[in-house]
Order: sequence, then C-alpha cells, then structure tokens
Amino acid sequence: MRKFSALLGVAAAAVMITLAVTAMRPQAAGSYADDRSEIEDLQARYLFALDFHDPELYSTFTDDGILDVGSGEIKGREAIKQTIARMPQPAATPGLHAAVGRHNISNIALKVDGNKATGRAYWFHYSNDNPKRAGVFDGFGHYEDDLVKVKGHWLFAKRRIYNENRDEWAYKGGKNPAW
Repeated sequence: MRKFSALLGVAAAAVMITLAVTAMRPQAAGSYADDRSEIEDLQARYLFALDFHDPELYSTFTDDGILDVGSGEIKGREAIKQTIARMPQPAATPGLHAAVGRHNISNIALKVDGNKATGRAYWFHYSNDNPKRAGVFDGFGHYEDDLVKVKGHWLFAKRRIYNENRDEWAYKGGKNPAW
C-alpha cells in the first residue's frame, strides 16, 4: 500500500508540473482554419461596405493601408473611407425601386505565415440598373491582397483590384497570379 501511495504521489506531482509548464507556454497563434475564416469574413465585410455605401465599415484596412484601384493608389484608412463616401450612388428613377449592385467573391487562395498573409480571389458583380430591374452580370476581375494581423484582427495592408472590363485595370501579368 505504501508503494502505491508513493507512486500516486509521484504521478500527481508529474501532472501538476505538466500543467504548470503548459500554462507558462505562450499560446499558439490561431490555426490556419481560424485565420482563413477571419480573412474570409474580412473580405465579405469589405464587399458589404462597398455595396451598401458604408464608408465607416472600411475599417477593414490598416491605418496606413493601400487600396490600389488600377488607376492609382489610395493611401491610408481615412483616405479610403473618404473615397468610398464620395462614390456616386445610382440615381433614382421615377416608378422603379432603387437600382443596386452586389459584389461576390470566390476561388479564395490564401497563404498564411504567422501574422502576415497573402491572398488571391476572383470577384464578380451583378446589378439591376435597367428598366426591368433584372439582375445582370456586369463585371469581373480578381484581388491581390497583402494582409496583417493587428491586435488579433486581420486587416488589409494592401488590396489591388483588377477589373477585366476596364483596359487600364485589366490584369496584364500573363501568368497565374495565385502562385
């Protein structure tokens, strides 16, 4: 019985030491699945902010973030918000409900390395700015993103937009941009 009590004491001590060491170890960064989920949420919030003309939701960028729209760079979160606030909204048409547009994102490819990530994704756009208010596919391209995790939250450090409907914004790289 004495031997058993001694073994039980040693086992209990080992468990306590293991728990103490584990508690002192720094917590691991989020898993790839967690990071990917948070980045996909960021990408969606960006599009909702754009489609609903909500510049306040453009907190999706770092303070010094860059939005590259193909014809130039907009630098800084506040400048990006101001640019979005100045975007024209569809004009009202008597007898019709307001026209709207909706961006969608797909084929999201991400590389996550600690608190930095690189992303590529397709985007496409539907609108109903026509006399029947019918949904019409009217644009597509892709995004090239540099992302950083700041205080536990993913943000865009830089987002470059390619738009295949506009020659000056069209992708001219020739090779697959997703590595």
